[in-house]
Formats: sequence, structure tokens, C-alpha cells
Amino acid sequence: MTDRSIFITEVQTLLGPKGFTSDSDLVTPWLTDWRGRYTGSAIGLASPASTEEVADLVRLCGEHRISIVPQGGNSGMSGGATPDSSGNAIILSLRRMDRVRVFSRENKTITCDAGLILQNLHDAAEAEGLRFPLTLGGKGSATIGGLISTNAGGTQVLRHGTMRAQVAGIEAVLPDGQIFDSLTPLKKDNRGFDLKQVLIGSEGTMGIVTGATLKLVEPIGGRIVIWAGMNSVLDARALLLLCDAQHADALEGFEIIPNHCLKAVLDYLPDARNPLQQDHNWYALIELVAGEGNADRLPEIAEGLLAEALDRGLIEDATMSANEAQADYFWQLRDSISPAERAIGPAMQHDISVPVETMAQFVDAAIPAVESRFPATIALAFGHLGDGNVHFHVLAPKQAVPGEWEESEGKQISMFVHDLVTQWGGSISAEHGIGQMKLAELGRLGDPASLHILRSVKAALDPLDLFNPGKLIPPIVADSDSH
Repeated sequence: MTDRSIFITEVQTLLGPKGFTSDSDLVTPWLTDWRGRYTGSAIGLASPASTEEVADLVRLCGEHRISIVPQGGNSGMSGGATPDSSGNAIILSLRRMDRVRVFSRENKTITCDAGLILQNLHDAAEAEGLRFPLTLGGKGSATIGGLISTNAGGTQVLRHGTMRAQVAGIEAVLPDGQIFDSLTPLKKDNRGFDLKQVLIGSEGTMGIVTGATLKLVEPIGGRIVIWAGMNSVLDARALLLLCDAQHADALEGFEIIPNHCLKAVLDYLPDARNPLQQDHNWYALIELVAGEGNADRLPEIAEGLLAEALDRGLIEDATMSANEAQADYFWQLRDSISPAERAIGPAMQHDISVPVETMAQFVDAAIPAVESRFPATIALAFGHLGDGNVHFHVLAPKQAVPGEWEESEGKQISMFVHDLVTQWGGSISAEHGIGQMKLAELGRLGDPASLHILRSVKAALDPLDLFNPGKLIPPIVADSDSH
């Protein structure tokens, strides 16, 4: 019996028939990332049912030097949950670990397994009269562990912050098989480093998140979603400042959408239509919310805001949701941009941030710069203008060959965009993580001191490099000029 077959026998014994499979028909769907950019190989798919089984599995993998690639909903944008081609890894799915463990109405917290799907978390919180204030287009598949591991953002960061801000406690299995239990939320804890922050955003390279205690907030009494058309992204920035100055307490979200993206969505979604009668260069999606006692004031607030924006020439036309169905429809248009764009053809996706106050100017300057440097491409920016994070995508020329274009001109485009972002004092990854897609670019542009800390922590926690190897942590590249 080979060492590999011994390992498979031992992991099958450990996890049982529901906990491990090497059946290629069952494993293959999880070997390719959501965008279809990366495909790897794996020994099998492990699905433990408890934190203790995860710990036992980690120790077993350590004994056999088998790598572990944690995978949540496999909806990541940077290839961070896809194994490499070596075939020396298992995929670790926590989808069987999807329980709500503890709910505290008094503390406004919920403790759950890492495999719980975001939509199910929303439903569980709502059933108890509270809400979880983070959402995104992939809420039907994204898991809590994946959201924590990538420090996901979503559309409500403007008001509530990223996933990091929602995490009050964490449970995780470390590379040596120890269970790190910090689920109890403490207002004050001065026993050294806040170790859970090392795990948030670490993309499974430092530890495998198995559970979390998350913060909840009071439900909203009502909301109105505004769809506004405007001439320029600079007008959108001015509109955001107006909203913040007049109704900061009600402003839940502020997204920008270029006309090209809206047209792609209208082509993609059956029976979809432009909420406005005419096309505009840009659109703003604005969500205003109020508590139970003030919900009846929202129509007046929204109407006053739109009247002021029209008087200042910031918008050309606008409409506001008359009911929840229409509000959901406006958000559906926004959330459908990524799949609609994927249906068009190859593109280079850049999840970037710059200081909030300069994002509009950056977009206004970067789009023509990219299109001039790379003729026949189309540069697009959409997303969370209010928190300085936009998705800056560059669509390939019509004649581009999928796969080939990304590896040739596409890589040049990404380097050009990332150079621009760095010049503007920004980040090449705002909310989608580094994964394997941006690994080389982080090594090229990252701050040397920050990279040194990342590598040192990784080496200390995972000296065998078995946790999600080839992701997030750029390898040290020898200086070609050195002798």
C-alpha cells in the first residue's frame, strides 16, 4: 500500500463515508474557481462535521505532509480556494458545519459554525428580530468562514464596516492541530495581540476558521432605494457628499454603476429594464433606512434629497422605490453586474481602493488612461464609492481569445492598473483578497516591512506550508542583479 493510499484510508476512517470522497465526479466541480480562471488537482474532498474532526484531520495531514485548501462557497474572485496542480492537497469544505450554536438577544450576537451560508445567517437573525449588517451578491452560497477569511466587504460597508468589524469572536484550528477558542466576546481584553485579527483576512493560510461570534444590529423599520442618473462620476462624488451632509444617519449604501454595466445586465437578465426612461453615463444606487419610529419620514427625506440634487445639477433624472419588490429589483441590477460581465467575455478584474476623497478623481483619470494605453479595451468602474472601493474591470477586445488574452495583454493591463492605484496611495485588493491571482503583484508592489511580517507570521504558525500554499503570501524572489 502506498503512502497516499494509507492516508486516504486513514482519513476515510476518521471522517466516515460522509466526510471524505475521492470520487472524481464529486470532487471535480470544486477544482475550478468561480471565474473559471484557475483549475487544480486534489486527492479528495474532506467535509468534517465538527471542529474536533477538523483538528484531527489537520494533524493527520501534518503527519503525511498533505496540504489543505479550505473552501467556503467557492465564490471567491481571486482563486484563493482553488488547489494547485500538484495533486498533493485535499479540499476542506465546512458545509456540513452549518449550525447556529448560540443566539444572544441581550448582547446582539450570534455564534455559528463557519459553514453557515450568509443568507441562512440573515434568516436566522431576522427570525430573532435582529439583522446581520453585511450582504453581497453571492449571499446564497458564500459561507461565514469564507467571508471572515477574505475579510469580505459587500454593499453596506459605508455604514457598518467590513467583515472584520462584525466579528466579535473566532474559533479556528491552527496548522499544528490546536484549537484556538476566542468565541467569547469581551469589550476589553488586554492580554497581548488580538490574535483573531491575524486570522481575519488570512485566506486560510494561518488557520482554518471553524466558528465565529458575530455582531448583530437592530432591524430597520423601512428603507427607500434611489436610482439616479447623472453625467459624471465626479457628480456622483458630489451627490455622496450631499447625502452624507444631510442624512448621514439614514445613508446605508451608495453604489455607482456606469451605463455599460447596466446595459450588460439588461441583456443578461430576462425582462429587465432601465429604471429610468433614458440612458445616462452613470447611475447612483442609494439606500436610505430608518428605525421603526422614523420610517414614515423616509419618502419626505428622499424627495427632499433628490430635489436638492436636481437644483445643484448633480443628477439628470431619478426614481425611488415604491415598495420592497422595487427596492430589491434595483439591487438585483447592481448584484448582477459580475455574472453579466462574465457572459460578455474575457476581462481583467481589479478590486481596488484609494482614499475615499479621491476615488472619483481616480476613476475619472484611470479609465481614459487604460483605454489609451490598451486600444480596443473597455475600462469600467463600479461599486462602493462611499468607502473608496470600486471594481475596476477592463474588458478584452472583441477578437481576444479567452485564456490567451488574460495571460498576455491582460497581465500588462493589471500591472498598469495596479501601478496607478499605488501612485494614488491605494490598495490592489480592497475586499476580494489576494489569493493566487494577485500574489505576484503583492510581491512586486507590497511594502517590504508588511511583507516581512506576513512571511514571518506564516513561517511561525505553518512552518511546513500546508495551509493553503501559494496563496496570499508572496514568496521571496531572489534579486536577479545580486551575485
